[in-house]
Amino acid sequence: METKLLLENLSNPALLFFFLGILAVSVKSDLSIPKNSSKFISLYLLLSIGFKGGQELAHSHFTSEIAWALIAGIVTASVIPIYLFFLLKRKIDVNNAGAIAASYGSVSAVTFVTCVSFLEMQNKAFDGYLVAVMALMEAPSIIVSFWLISKFNSDEEKQIKTSKNVVHALTNGSVLLIIGSLVIGLLASDAQAQGIKPFTTDLFKGFLAVFLLDMGITCGRRLSDLKKNGVFFFLLAMIIPLVNGSIMSCVSGLFISSEGNRLLMSVLAASASYIAVPAALRISVPKANPSIYIPMALGITFPINITIGFPIYETIIQHCNF
Repeated sequence: METKLLLENLSNPALLFFFLGILAVSVKSDLSIPKNSSKFISLYLLLSIGFKGGQELAHSHFTSEIAWALIAGIVTASVIPIYLFFLLKRKIDVNNAGAIAASYGSVSAVTFVTCVSFLEMQNKAFDGYLVAVMALMEAPSIIVSFWLISKFNSDEEKQIKTSKNVVHALTNGSVLLIIGSLVIGLLASDAQAQGIKPFTTDLFKGFLAVFLLDMGITCGRRLSDLKKNGVFFFLLAMIIPLVNGSIMSCVSGLFISSEGNRLLMSVLAASASYIAVPAALRISVPKANPSIYIPMALGITFPINITIGFPIYETIIQHCNF
């Protein structure tokens, strides 16, 4: 891995605000972002990235690359939960194995948004269709994981309804907003998009910095929960993203040419959901322990990806071409 690339990433102001949040928790500071403000910023980031993705799609022609990327996203979101579930089922109970599998099969919109900022910092191009890939990867992992939990649980515990979870995955607030923003961006003319550019584009990096500060505070608080559950889950949360992301970094060269697009595909494979999936798990798999799968995704995997993950995947991409 190129040291210069890693150092550039670690000196990114948005990332440094993330570390500031963790530091605030470690020194027991009362620094916090109001809950309503944090929610607004989350919605803004999803709206902005979705709208800009729609605008990019409006200027692109549907190609075989886009088709293969969409297929690869769905396959990835289905395969990761399967291999993780059977790997984990040998060590932990079915409910928690399925919960972790669902989390890592799904995606993190915030990690995706942070990677967009990483690419912009390097002036590297990427295409808006990746937003559509991200949106499509939310539901398959939830459906596959919940089906596995139902199949391997005892008969009296088979309470998960697939149809209900499909609807829940598609109508989840973050999924609905990013798909809706994508469609709106696709329909808007260049003149109309230009009219709201100061909001959708110019403010983006500033809002991202504040959001990562809040994420750092949240991560700092969640790390203590993960420590209680042992070293196994801690190491797992570090290894899973790097394995999944590294595989996609190489495989994506078969159907994608742009380095920026390949990095975003890699990040989608490497990231873990800590918003959409936990919401679904809370309803359908109440026996799964949230103090395991949420801190894994948010407290370890998220910072691993945005610190060393991006440079690792990018280095693999540069050296793995077909």
